[in-house]
Amino acid sequence: MGALAVHDETFGDLLRSWRQRRRVSQLDLGIEAEVSARHISFLETGRAKPSRDMVMRLAEELDVPLRHRNRLLVAAGFAPVFPEREVRAPEMQVVRQALDKILAGHEPYPALVVDAAWDLVAANAAAAMFMEGAPAELLKEPINVMRLSLHPEAMGGRLVNLAEVRAHLLHRLRRQAEASGDGRLAELHDEVAAYTYPGVDLNVAHAPGIADIMVPLRIRHGDRILSMFTTIATFGTPVDVTVSELAIETFWPNDEETAAVFR
Repeated sequence: MGALAVHDETFGDLLRSWRQRRRVSQLDLGIEAEVSARHISFLETGRAKPSRDMVMRLAEELDVPLRHRNRLLVAAGFAPVFPEREVRAPEMQVVRQALDKILAGHEPYPALVVDAAWDLVAANAAAAMFMEGAPAELLKEPINVMRLSLHPEAMGGRLVNLAEVRAHLLHRLRRQAEASGDGRLAELHDEVAAYTYPGVDLNVAHAPGIADIMVPLRIRHGDRILSMFTTIATFGTPVDVTVSELAIETFWPNDEETAAVFR
């Protein structure tokens, strides 16, 4: 966490940035944090210095990610309080065990775990189908699942409903970048949004039918087209930065034919 100290940023600037990102006024933030709007203004301009408890309270009210709560603390002159451990660290054994059980328990259907940057952390055997035919450079660690999903020479070239899935993933990535304040996600969004698909109309919009529940993932697999939907799970009440940023995505068959292929 030493890298946190290299940022030349003030607490006031960071607080204002997060308040504006959350579209919260000084008055509303003050009410929620039980301080005056004037005090919030003084904190943002540097005329007042926050206590450690005040930093934590404001960060909680603004739903600031743990990684950035550490940055707020450092900018205010305090030590960061949320540890950041590698997934392979001994202290993370219980987390790894939970992930392994979830991934194995979801077989024979695909499941994978990604971090905040959409880099692959773990996957079950069934998820290998997503990597079939992908260029070698996309399979070098860390494997980025967003690049793998949209690259025209990887899954992007096998998606039957590419326009729909691409629009959904780009929207999701943009919202995550805005909500998290993570510049890496904004850069990733711009990179994958620039992918081109000769002969594919990306403006095709599908009007949901009466039987539609969610946007499916329809992907060519050999001589079949598999249809799936996904669910995403996260750990509840994490206090470790790494754990707070992990997301478990599980894929489910959208029809009996797809289920039969996996079985």
